[in-house]
Amino acid sequence: MNVNSVINITTGNINNGKSLSQTCAVCHGPDGNSVNPIWPKLAGQHASYTAKQLKNFKDGIRVNAQMAGMVATLSEQDMNDLGLYFEAQKNSFGYAKPESINLGEKIYRAGHSESGIPACMSCHGPAGSGNPGAMYPLLRGQHAEYTASQLKMFKKGERNNDTNNVMRSIASRMTKEQIEAVSEYIQGLRLQ
Repeated sequence: MNVNSVINITTGNINNGKSLSQTCAVCHGPDGNSVNPIWPKLAGQHASYTAKQLKNFKDGIRVNAQMAGMVATLSEQDMNDLGLYFEAQKNSFGYAKPESINLGEKIYRAGHSESGIPACMSCHGPAGSGNPGAMYPLLRGQHAEYTASQLKMFKKGERNNDTNNVMRSIASRMTKEQIEAVSEYIQGLRLQ
């Protein structure tokens, strides 16, 4: 599968997704709201994005030994079904550390022009809803620790399944402080 491939899920079996999600629940929670901040929340995430990530793990495009083992026996339809199930779940919200809000909000809403960092909301939306057609994930409420770890992986080139090198390019210009602040801000984002 090409990193830039767009997954278009038009059919699926949400009940099969629910059944398959029992394996995922150990780390990601029974409804996709992981309580461990190192594992992502899957609840509410766009089905197409989740399916793409699962396919990328299976194909070795996105590298994580634990996830590679989990997806090894999944069919493409299973991945689509899981995506549909998790998309139908309501994501939980966290809270941003007060000391991170100002810098995090500035980067998320306006970027940092001096460093060539665009506003996160230009792709992920003002409320962190993402854009499923462009494969930009829902971010709001995601664990700050997980988001920061992914930005650091993009920065180092350890994660490279972003479309057209967009996230690697942006993260490479971000400081540790900026990464941590915007990750905290994202954790506290909510629908208005």
